Amino acid sequence: MSAKTEAPAVPAVAAGGAPAAGGSPLKAWLPVIAALVLAPAATFATVEFVLVPRLQKKLAAGPVAAQPAEHAAAHESSGGHGGKEGKEAGDTASYEFQNVVVNLAGTLGTRYLKTSFMVTGGDAGIKEAFEGNKPRLTDVTLNVLSSLTLADLEEPGAKNVIREKLVTAYNQALGRKVAEQVYFSDFVIQ
Repeated sequence: MSAKTEAPAVPAVAAGGAPAAGGSPLKAWLPVIAALVLAPAATFATVEFVLVPRLQKKLAAGPVAAQPAEHAAAHESSGGHGGKEGKEAGDTASYEFQNVVVNLAGTLGTRYLKTSFMVTGGDAGIKEAFEGNKPRLTDVTLNVLSSLTLADLEEPGAKNVIREKLVTAYNQALGRKVAEQVYFSDFVIQ
């Protein structure tokens, strides 16, 4: 006597994973449709309500804020390789280099860089440190800038690299962290 065992009934499944009888193909696609609709909406909400307010707050509190007209009119500048600017109440201490001209490396003197920039630092002694070491810091500036090639200046983010090199060189020459940032006001390659 042989006993036959019956296998439990398995519902038939159509191609695509949806049940063949009584099931809706829409239920299978519902997660995909939800993702396609919700992803752009979530991205928009994140940018609009999180990233943009953070950017606006950083830009409003940035170190280079718009200066009042009286301050701009009172600004004294001098020509040559170095000029200076004093510290006003609430401002970051700074020192300004104006009209620095160097030959670019690898051009046999046929190409040059002319730039003006401001070095800022949180330390109120930056002006005194830079004025007291003006010849050394001017030499450091010329060495850093004249070591650049035309290819270096054409790289994306070249100004940021130059900023970092100058800040590092100034702090190393002074033996302590005085300079924090460099802001270019003029940058011409000829």
